[in-house]
Amino acid sequence: MAYWFKYGQSDGYSKHFVEAHVVKKRTFRKFTYRGVDLDQLLDMSMDQLLELMGSHNRRRFRRGLKRKHMALLKKLRAAKKNASELEKPAVVKTHLRNMVIVPEMVGSIVGVYNGKVFNTVEIKPEMIGHSLGEFSLCYKPVKHGRPGIGATHSSRFIPLK
Repeated sequence: MAYWFKYGQSDGYSKHFVEAHVVKKRTFRKFTYRGVDLDQLLDMSMDQLLELMGSHNRRRFRRGLKRKHMALLKKLRAAKKNASELEKPAVVKTHLRNMVIVPEMVGSIVGVYNGKVFNTVEIKPEMIGHSLGEFSLCYKPVKHGRPGIGATHSSRFIPLK
C-alpha cells in the first residue's frame, strides 16, 4: 500500500514504516549438527560426540582408529598449527577415503586420492559425520549420448551419419 504526498508533506506513519524496513539486516543460518552448534561440538569428548552420530560411525570409532587414521589427524593438527591466522592450512594428502570427518578436522584442507589424482577438499562443518571419499569421486559420471548400433532392436533403423 503506497501513500503519495506532495513535496514537503508526510504523515508520521510512513516515516516510521520506511525506517523499519531499512533497519532489517540479513541473518545467516548458524550451523548445527543434530541440534548442537560447532563450538559445543569442538568442546565435547569423543563419547559425547559418538552419541550424536549414526550407528555406523559409532561402531567404527568404538572399534578404535587405526594408526594411519591417527597419523592423518596428527598431520592436520600440525598443518593448522603452522598456518598463520589469516592463511589457510597446507594441503595434507591422503589415501584414506574411509576416514570419518570429525569436528576437529573442520577448516583443514585435505587432498583425497581418487585412484588417479588428489582432489583438494576444504572441510566445512556440514561435512561432519561423512567420509572423505564422498567428496572425491573416483568415477566420471555418465553423460548419455545417442544409442549406438545394436543398442536396441529399434536402433537398426537409425541412419548412420
